[in-house]
Amino acid sequence: MEYHWVLFSVWLQLTFQTDPDNAFRKTMVFSILTRAGDSASIPCLATDPGVVNLSLEPCHGGALPTGLHYVASLERGMVIFDTKKAFEGCYICTGRLGGAHVKSHHYDLTVRPVPDAAPVIEMREPNRVVLTRGQTLTLTCSTTNVNGDIKLKWAAPPGTDAVWASYPQQPAVENASRILTEPIKHVRSARLYINSVRTRDSGRYRCEGQNEKGINSESVWLDVYDRGFINLTPSDNGTVRVRAGESLSLHVDMEAYPKPHTFTWSFSGQQLRNTSDHVITTQNHQYRYNIVLRLVRLKMSESGVYTFYASNGDATVNQSFSVYVISKPEIVSHEGPVDGQVRCVAKGYPAPQITWYYCEQPYMRCSHQMNATQEEQDIVTVTLLSPSFGKTEVESRLNITTGRFHTLECVATVEGVQAYTLFSISERTVPHELFTPLLIGFVSAAALLCVILIVLFYKYLQKPKYQIQWKVIEGIHGNNYVYIDPTQLPYDHQWEFPRDKLRFGKTLGSGAFGKVVEATAYGMSKADTVMTVAVKMLKPSAHATEKEALMSELKVLSYLGNHMNIVNLLGACTVGGPTLVITEYCCFGDLLNFLRRKRETFFCSKLGDDCYYRNVMLQRGTAAAGDSRNGYVDMRPSVTGVLPNGFSSEKRRSMRKAGGSSSEPDVVSEMLHEDGLSLDTEDLLSFSYQVAKGMDFLASKNCIHRDLAARNILLTQGRVAKICDFGLARDITTDSNYVVKGNARLPVKWMSPESIFECVYTFESDVWSYGILLWEIFSLGSSPYPGIPVDSKFYKMIKEGYRMDAPEFAPSEMYEIMRSCWEADPFKRPSFSKVVERIEQQLSDTTKHIYLNFSSKFPVTMGPQGTSVDQGTQNANVLRLNSVGSSNASTQPLLASASDDVFLEEMGTRLRVHRV
Repeated sequence: MEYHWVLFSVWLQLTFQTDPDNAFRKTMVFSILTRAGDSASIPCLATDPGVVNLSLEPCHGGALPTGLHYVASLERGMVIFDTKKAFEGCYICTGRLGGAHVKSHHYDLTVRPVPDAAPVIEMREPNRVVLTRGQTLTLTCSTTNVNGDIKLKWAAPPGTDAVWASYPQQPAVENASRILTEPIKHVRSARLYINSVRTRDSGRYRCEGQNEKGINSESVWLDVYDRGFINLTPSDNGTVRVRAGESLSLHVDMEAYPKPHTFTWSFSGQQLRNTSDHVITTQNHQYRYNIVLRLVRLKMSESGVYTFYASNGDATVNQSFSVYVISKPEIVSHEGPVDGQVRCVAKGYPAPQITWYYCEQPYMRCSHQMNATQEEQDIVTVTLLSPSFGKTEVESRLNITTGRFHTLECVATVEGVQAYTLFSISERTVPHELFTPLLIGFVSAAALLCVILIVLFYKYLQKPKYQIQWKVIEGIHGNNYVYIDPTQLPYDHQWEFPRDKLRFGKTLGSGAFGKVVEATAYGMSKADTVMTVAVKMLKPSAHATEKEALMSELKVLSYLGNHMNIVNLLGACTVGGPTLVITEYCCFGDLLNFLRRKRETFFCSKLGDDCYYRNVMLQRGTAAAGDSRNGYVDMRPSVTGVLPNGFSSEKRRSMRKAGGSSSEPDVVSEMLHEDGLSLDTEDLLSFSYQVAKGMDFLASKNCIHRDLAARNILLTQGRVAKICDFGLARDITTDSNYVVKGNARLPVKWMSPESIFECVYTFESDVWSYGILLWEIFSLGSSPYPGIPVDSKFYKMIKEGYRMDAPEFAPSEMYEIMRSCWEADPFKRPSFSKVVERIEQQLSDTTKHIYLNFSSKFPVTMGPQGTSVDQGTQNANVLRLNSVGSSNASTQPLLASASDDVFLEEMGTRLRVHRV
């Protein structure tokens, strides 16, 4: 709708026409339209000059809008100045005539807004569009206006063609394009469409908008090519020299359309993968791309030609870089003096420069002596080996001068770095026959000895090595994780615990390198306390690498700090004997064997109509799936006389009143009663929830587990689940869950595809393993992928997306969580914090209350100086890595917490309520 304003002046001679029934003149005008900022006249003209106290009022009473100013006149009515949108509404004129209150009929005032400036044009497409011949062009622009008085149109360059137009004359915009303008209230959009572009359609397309304040426009430049293209920006550093050990970045800049589907880097004909040694990054903006290959800590063997290759179907390009690694010189051989001549062979890149020096001092570097003599004659230098890339080998021969000199030095120099060897020339050396029977026998014996040593060394390498599975991330570069070297972590000696206060009991687990032993610790937190603990130690046959690995495990545990759902560090013995790592004791053993023990007494409580049938079948007995021991001793309740943490508060108080003595049978019966209780679905949900909480804690500490499975979850009193790493206490050579792959034994059925096929371990690969753990829990300890051996067929099934069906006792919600953990794309798997939220929704209010009550009190630790440290404070400065980052280590020793009483008392109540 368009509005045209006409200004005019009229001279009126006003005469009053008295109307006793109407104080104001009747008129056909009931609606007044004006623009914002203009004046508006309401024509309420009086019929009698005796009308006084003229005023303007809203039709429905009340006050006039704020800021409304007007002038009242019998001749002109009401004139409102500087109208605003807020003034819109219904108004009447009032006054008094002969003492009576009179008023006019209603007038509706409408204020039409006016824009402040020319329209702002918004383009949906970027300022440059690239197409190939035959493609469709669609350009869309839009603008808004405070009123409907807005125009929007496209202007195309002259001579454009449209595939649907076949006119020989020069086409207009309407012939070359189809312009669609669709107003939506006060929003205008315009679309330009060319069905099949040609190269002549290249040029600038302008969208122009106009309102009352002026004209504004935005443009798009169209480039139409006959076919796709890739244009490389010439590089001025095609040949690069860099020192060994330094890093180098190779940059490629290019413009391409369509987007290349192939970006590759190759070295000596072999394609490079994105690894920690070869980091490949790509950045692009519209049609420009910047690809960088970062070579980290270059080695001499990495000298050569690096080639970048890109293709988009229409075009293929490559760009090569010659990289020369500067190496230190080295003397590879030297001979003499023999028949008055010495020989010195050196190699390096660039080719070493060999110089000779004489001096009188024996067995000292001549080049560092003030009185040394540099020999410049009688030298013959030849190049023995000069590869295109790599080290150049140079030989230098010198006819020596006999006399007063004792020492001759050969110095090889590359880029200011030297290597040298010394010759003693005070006496002539008489050459021996090379191939005498004695020398042949010696060489043969030495060769045989070398073969034997090589065989023994190979056998040694084939032996499994103990190493901690948990890895702490230092930083993330793209898809590459950089781990903290645990040997470099600090160790706080405040963790030390006196050896003479440990009393060892039975062996809980034993492996190829060490064992875990039950022990009683006296005075762990206070002088008079007694506590049952688990102690990790090495066997006497352990090597230095195993000792270092156990120390690394101790440092990692101290770094992580404590959490309710991991097996926490209590102390250590590192001086005055073999290393001992003291951890919490978990009386019910590992989760896998616990589930298998409880299969026959399992009570299904959440599955539905078929639950009764499943309970009956379980009561009739089921065969345990797989080996239920795996070489471990069950951690049944100890009878060492130690007061367990789960003992009720009333019994603790009664024993303290009796002078601290305890009745050993009462302690054992309490723990055996808990172990004898049945298992139900709520327990399985609780185990799943607790493990997820523990893994979320490890992830917050930037720690990857790498071997998450039911066999690595321990249970303690109150059926609290704790994540651990058996490590040295498991002999993986006899454990069927660990399959030989390459030179290692791996838990393949628990590993994610990227871990199996690419040896990549991340937070997301732990989430996959957690999904397998959930399957173990809700199948009551069955082996995953039942009936499927780990062979080439298994690997093919995993690659093709095979996933296990829901286990027998899993609610549908839990199976959905398993499936989400098994997503092929690692980034589509949920984080452990998300898994915690989803499982928490399925827990009963009782279980939530018990867990939250205990976790809020667990544990108040004692620091190395005896200060109290809350868990929340301890973790406050730790940042979880989403990209590159690091976390602050915690070195707080974990001691006993009196809050265990409340939790275990409540947990015991829940167990008695839910058991059948």
